[in-house]
Amino acid sequence: MAPVRLDLAEIATWLPPGSRILVAGATGESLVLADAVMAAGGNLGAATFTGAFIPGVNRHTYLANPDCRVETFFVTPELKDEVGKRVTFLPLCYNDILDRLRSKSIDAMLIMVTPPDEHGNCSFGPAVDFAAELWPGIPVRIAHINPAMPRTPGHAGIPLDQITAFVEADQPFDGLADIGDDPIANAIAAHIAPYIVDGATLQMGVGKVPGAVLRALTGRRNLRVHSGLIVDAVVDLEEAGALAPGVSVTAGVAIGSERLYRAIAGPAYNFQPVSVTHDAATIAAIPNFVAINSALEVDLLGQAYSELGPKGLMSGPGGASDYARAAKIGGGLRIVALAATAAKGAISRVALPGTPVGPVALGRMDIDIIVTEYGAADIRALTYDARAEALIAIAAPDHRAALRDGWRAYASQL
Repeated sequence: MAPVRLDLAEIATWLPPGSRILVAGATGESLVLADAVMAAGGNLGAATFTGAFIPGVNRHTYLANPDCRVETFFVTPELKDEVGKRVTFLPLCYNDILDRLRSKSIDAMLIMVTPPDEHGNCSFGPAVDFAAELWPGIPVRIAHINPAMPRTPGHAGIPLDQITAFVEADQPFDGLADIGDDPIANAIAAHIAPYIVDGATLQMGVGKVPGAVLRALTGRRNLRVHSGLIVDAVVDLEEAGALAPGVSVTAGVAIGSERLYRAIAGPAYNFQPVSVTHDAATIAAIPNFVAINSALEVDLLGQAYSELGPKGLMSGPGGASDYARAAKIGGGLRIVALAATAAKGAISRVALPGTPVGPVALGRMDIDIIVTEYGAADIRALTYDARAEALIAIAAPDHRAALRDGWRAYASQL
């Protein structure tokens, strides 16, 4: 059946009151459909919008009227003030997010796709993560067909004739500016690089450090990437000849500059949903797998914290724990990276147990190596005292004496 051309002013007629609606997040969010939702206001009634809304990328709230609700798996600045009110924050890892979305009856979805190819399929572009997995079970599929969206190889997408209603409009993929060089990130990357051998497969998060690490590896060969998220520096690897021949990058989402969005249409890339990118059995079967993730703080027991900043919740668990578990099963390596200090050196991010704020993102059994600009601490098979000593050695020099004194007091209780 051919899809209906959508009148945006009538979007509420496709989203009846009480609907549960999946919104494609990350770089798959349609600003055209988001604006139409907000303009619909009270006509939407008590709709609930759910999705993986990424801080700094997804800025719409979908709280179009007092009865609208949002269920999110990350806390964005725009949603933060409504958490516990009209916004429900579920702190779930990616596999658990997928289980949650599969377990709920979803009435409609808002997606952005490319125009159909010669087979009639519309690509999900640089955001294949959840929508590509779930669309067959969602009865109403509202699509923004965006001619400016890059088509990505891998997942076939959604057939045009399976779309319920659509609007066609350009939404530029100008992208986010590449973060570029940062001296601290470069120093951290220099300590991580020796752990990455030719032929390794990498997973990384977003931010300054993952990009710096990839740029530090341009001299390696036959590298692969298997990651929920990729950034601009993957293109540096490709252009340097560091990637293995053929399909070498498997990812669910790309977030970066226009340069990245041009590259991901190439034959080296394979975009797949969360059931592939975060699947433990798939990852465990990859030889020389290395998971590299960031943290805001680590304590001297070797626990990492990444969700709570000085102004409260600023993220969610994300996929780091999925990759940590899978890497352990397969004999891979798990690295956590962070700057040694905050507040211009006044605060040590290497902290005494019990002093970091927020939930533990990765436990002491989920991390092999912790890296700051001052070095790398391999905490595997160490006693508590030896762990603390190794971590104090990579703290900023000005904070080491206080950490040693604090550890002695803490250790006396063990």
